[in-house]
Amino acid sequence: MEADRRRFLGQILTASGALVAAPAMASLGGNLGGPLAGTVERSLALRNLHTGERVRAVYWSEGQLVADGLADINRVLRDHRSGEIHPIDADLLDMLYILHSKVGARNGFEVISGYRSATSNAKLRKTSSGVARKSLHMQGKAIDIRLPGHDLKDLRNAALAMRAGGVGFYSKSNFIHVDTGRVRRW
Repeated sequence: MEADRRRFLGQILTASGALVAAPAMASLGGNLGGPLAGTVERSLALRNLHTGERVRAVYWSEGQLVADGLADINRVLRDHRSGEIHPIDADLLDMLYILHSKVGARNGFEVISGYRSATSNAKLRKTSSGVARKSLHMQGKAIDIRLPGHDLKDLRNAALAMRAGGVGFYSKSNFIHVDTGRVRRW
């Protein structure tokens, strides 16, 4: 029963992802297209620091998004406060894939925050500074990360060089924020 449900959800994700991913990648003006050209398979390794969960998943293979890989990534990047799962933007996953490659990383990303529900975002805004009212985390288009074994400034600089979205630098909290919004930095 659970396998059938997961397969069905995966088919929906694949269908919706295929309709959304191609136009979204084109909207980046080719910034990500070059580094991704010729790749047969794209995968990510992630560890959610709040839940301790890990995933190593292929999310794209032979020109298509991989439903099971996306479902596994979405589960690990869910709102850890509410348990709510939301699709993560394929362009964001591609940004992470390229960033990982640019810095020559061997380890996976540590995730501070992936998807955030509107309720969680509102609660965070009350207790933390720097939380946007209309955060892209609420759309699955932003992630806060660090990469063990890599200087945070180097990670930030590599993300900025991609010119593919927003990059925030939080040195005191030891993470960077990347998103698929307009190109900006803070």
